[in-house]
Amino acid sequence: MPSKMPARKNMMDEIDRKILNMIQDDFPLEEEPFRVIGERTGIGEEEVLARLGKLKESGVIRRIGAVFDPPKLGFVSTLCAARVPDDRLPEFVETVNSYREVTHNYRRDHEYNVWFTLIAPDRGDIDRIIREIQEKTGITDILDMPARRTFKINAKFDL
Repeated sequence: MPSKMPARKNMMDEIDRKILNMIQDDFPLEEEPFRVIGERTGIGEEEVLARLGKLKESGVIRRIGAVFDPPKLGFVSTLCAARVPDDRLPEFVETVNSYREVTHNYRRDHEYNVWFTLIAPDRGDIDRIIREIQEKTGITDILDMPARRTFKINAKFDL
């Protein structure tokens, strides 16, 4: 994400932060999970869904979904790093985010300044997606770094 964008944390109130923390770390495995989240935060299910809709619309969240171990499900994954000129960041990030196979991306203070992960059914899909991103954006300097060894980390953002 470009650093010139406003801090999105300031766009959220305490209830938004509680909802996002709960979704990351304590998502209710219930028939009506958003109703349960509403009860836990003192608001109704409709308000939870409305707030999540606004957070998605503003770009704070892209999607809500479970995190799976790709190899155990027969999928492959890779970490990519791209060298993107600052004036091309919005276009590049929008293109990367348009792929459902991209689980997340982030900007780094590094020569390779945009990093993202891809998960797909097979290596051919990964290669195709990287080629398409290169063709659509004109950014060809993208490193493809499949994991050689997996480490379990908890990618949780305490809001």
